[in-house]
Amino acid sequence: MEEVEVAPPGRLEVRVKVIFTSICHTDLSAWKGENEMQRKFPRILGHEAVGVVESVGEGVEDLVPGDHVVPIFTGECRECVYCKSDKTNLCGTYRVNPLKSTMVSDDGTRFSVVDRSSGELRPVYHFLNTSTFTEYTVLDAACAVKINPKAPMEKMYLLSCGISTGVGAAWNTANISKGSTVAVFGLGAVGLAVAEGARLRGAARIIGVDINPEKFSKGKEMGVTDFINSNACGKPVHEVIREMTDGGVDYSFECTGINAVLREAFVSTHDGWGLTVVLGIHATPKMMPLHPMELFDGRLITGCVFGDFKGKSQLPELVDKCINGEVNINFDGFITHKMPFSDINKAFQLLEEGKSLRCLLNL
Repeated sequence: MEEVEVAPPGRLEVRVKVIFTSICHTDLSAWKGENEMQRKFPRILGHEAVGVVESVGEGVEDLVPGDHVVPIFTGECRECVYCKSDKTNLCGTYRVNPLKSTMVSDDGTRFSVVDRSSGELRPVYHFLNTSTFTEYTVLDAACAVKINPKAPMEKMYLLSCGISTGVGAAWNTANISKGSTVAVFGLGAVGLAVAEGARLRGAARIIGVDINPEKFSKGKEMGVTDFINSNACGKPVHEVIREMTDGGVDYSFECTGINAVLREAFVSTHDGWGLTVVLGIHATPKMMPLHPMELFDGRLITGCVFGDFKGKSQLPELVDKCINGEVNINFDGFITHKMPFSDINKAFQLLEEGKSLRCLLNL
């Protein structure tokens, strides 16, 4: 734990008091240096949170002190050609960029810490546009989503990444149809959120694939109907799935970031119409293990960022639907531990050992 100085917000920025935060596996990977694109230190990790606006910078018109907000790692300026398009949720200026470690307005940081040897202030860098492992953080206003203050804050932090990414992949990217078949590769928080989204869309069969059978009970809670332990099935997983589903599933979701799993997910879909959605973050970029001729079988493959939600435009509506009961997402099912923020190292350990989906850290 370090005492960090947090500067006032600059132009088009807001300073937020973080109320709840949690650790996503992306934070764990960055902390361990697994992703070569994110090895920029010192920096404040964290990108799943909910908080209250403490102050706003020049030019901010849609947020005021006291607003409840969810930080998002892929922002929305609402003015660029991307934001004005209904074909993407990317933003020309504020899209997620793992190489980015400073603020847009001046390429500077809003965090600093006293160097113990020289006594001088040295910069501390930002992470995924959010940096939520701190009592106060500074965000580009484009990366702060105002939500209904009636929404329970101890659940809303999950919309910063895990639930939005997985549920959105099922709803927005794949647009799963009622009665369809689905395979989810990797039953971590994002994979289970995919299953939850597929359940809410009325999928007839949801097949969960993982190497850890201890995850299967939680998967059943989220709507998974069938399970495959890929270490114990005795043949390639795609062969098992194609036998189970008379030729393959309608949709598959790769949530592990492992190239070999990506291939299994792709060839487990039905030829002619199968769709594979890639959500796993690949730490070290490699070529996709697909033969071009396989695309002539009519299968499709696509990526997905933040569940294809436009954060500032669409998340507030989702929150309102959750409040009034139109949408019943099982938020509580994802929260497996609760502890004070001072126990963040314990929370990291639980996630690394596979004992936690999301640990609610109360600041």
